[in-house]
Amino acid sequence: MGGTGGTAGAGGTGGSEAAKRPNAQLGSWFLRSGWSKGELARQVNRRARQMGAHHISTDTSRVRRWLDGEQPREPIPRILSELFSERFGCVVGVEELGLRTAHRSPSVSGVDLPWAGPQTVGLISEFTRSDLMLARRGFLGTSLALAAGPSLIEPMQRWLVPVPAAPADPGARPDRTRPARLSRPELELLEATTAMFRMWDAQCGGGLRRKAVVGQLHEVTDLLQEPQPPEVATRLFKVAAELAELAGWMSYDIGLQPTAQKYFVLALHAAKEAGDRPLGSYILSSMSRQMIHLGRPDDALELIHLAQYGSRETATPRTQAMLYAMEARAYAGMGQPSKVKRAVRMAEDTFSDITPGEPEPDWIRFFSEAELNAENAHSYRDLAYVAGRSPTYTSLAEPAMRRAVELFREDPEHQRSYALNLIGMATVHLLQKQPEACAVMARQAIPFARQVRSERVHNRLRKTVDTAVREYGTVSEVIELGDELSRQLPETVAAG
Repeated sequence: MGGTGGTAGAGGTGGSEAAKRPNAQLGSWFLRSGWSKGELARQVNRRARQMGAHHISTDTSRVRRWLDGEQPREPIPRILSELFSERFGCVVGVEELGLRTAHRSPSVSGVDLPWAGPQTVGLISEFTRSDLMLARRGFLGTSLALAAGPSLIEPMQRWLVPVPAAPADPGARPDRTRPARLSRPELELLEATTAMFRMWDAQCGGGLRRKAVVGQLHEVTDLLQEPQPPEVATRLFKVAAELAELAGWMSYDIGLQPTAQKYFVLALHAAKEAGDRPLGSYILSSMSRQMIHLGRPDDALELIHLAQYGSRETATPRTQAMLYAMEARAYAGMGQPSKVKRAVRMAEDTFSDITPGEPEPDWIRFFSEAELNAENAHSYRDLAYVAGRSPTYTSLAEPAMRRAVELFREDPEHQRSYALNLIGMATVHLLQKQPEACAVMARQAIPFARQVRSERVHNRLRKTVDTAVREYGTVSEVIELGDELSRQLPETVAAG
């Protein structure tokens, strides 16, 4: 369907709603973005296909009509909000674009949810069902909006508030007529399957198995809605929390930010029901990472401090080191070098306290020496950018990033991390004004970027190459890099 044909394909309001005046707010964001109308149209179409909204087909004339005041139908406003948020590194709401939001069902929107087991199970069940089914007609993300600031932090603080037990019914008798459906071997298989999904994500990116994870999570909620012994229910809530976190992480990896946040919130609720505070702290760290990605370091820091406070007596040294490393990332985004250095030092010192062979949950296995170096390198790299490309912080980032690349090179289980740190090393070389070295590292990342279904990897690589071309467009190695990227990694859609 063409962009100027039917209104469904274009995302318009139809001819009956003539534009009264230009949309000055959308026009301002558009002008500052540096995009052409054609570029914005292509990005909208690409994101719509990624969401499963295959009926969307936008062109330059439709973008012009939006700028002239036409109000597009969902999911266009949500897509535009996400695209401008990513472009500017901050949350750009639909209303800030001068667009109207659709009515959103409270069951699938928002983050301020009841902290109670049955409600948590019901919300996860409904959300996963919507994610799996609505993708055929248009994506679930059309009913979601990103939360930030107090609207995000205040509900998450309730994670630490004990939930009073419901009073027992003195006349009730335990139901002994129906045995639990789930056997111990089946429960162990569910836990092993969750670990397998996590391994696939690290190797292949979030776009390959996301729907399988969502489907498995939906099945777990079915089990939680049946009578289960308390110890089985606790383990099932842990599985649900891990799967929901992984579904959120995969959604984040392929660019579905509102969906990712919703899964993270649901995962935290499930972890609370399981009584697993270290797992909850890990989920909060994932939420923090998303806020860093969206240019909200203040929110990221609040989430990390909440995670640290909630698990200070129960988390292993590896988990504590990871939280310190994420704290450094947040401080870097805020431009606070002394606090960055302190958090980096705490991450390194705590990591050295890890006892080899100590039993740990599978979800924290990823935080290796390579990952520690990578996070600390990115903290100093980010700090260098905030400080106006400071050579001091760049010199601190370079050895840690180089070490991360060396370690990930020998780790076939974490292909995405290897690609991300090759790109990170390329950005460090840009900061060092070494375009030839930047081109070498970026070219090494291209084949790994092709292997993983990760919008995050693809976008970071394209952004790094675009910066190199813009700043050193006459350097032959950079010219060749741009040409190779266009050939090897054309604009593609990560499967959800």
